[in-house]
Amino acid sequence: MAKEFYIAAEDCLACGSCAELCPDCFRFEEGAMEHAEVTSFDCPEEKVQEAMDNCPGQCIFWKE
Repeated sequence: MAKEFYIAAEDCLACGSCAELCPDCFRFEEGAMEHAEVTSFDCPEEKVQEAMDNCPGQCIFWKE
């Protein structure tokens, strides 16, 4: 089973960088959404970690 993660919506800056880096697991539509959303956990952990590391709001976390 893939490792799960989440976005702390209240801290999301709605920049869309996660969706650009990992479009299979994140979704963001500028002008239509207030924050990014997780759409799937079926992504390589390295890509999710890259999205986490590049998130300016530091709002993506691994679930424990």
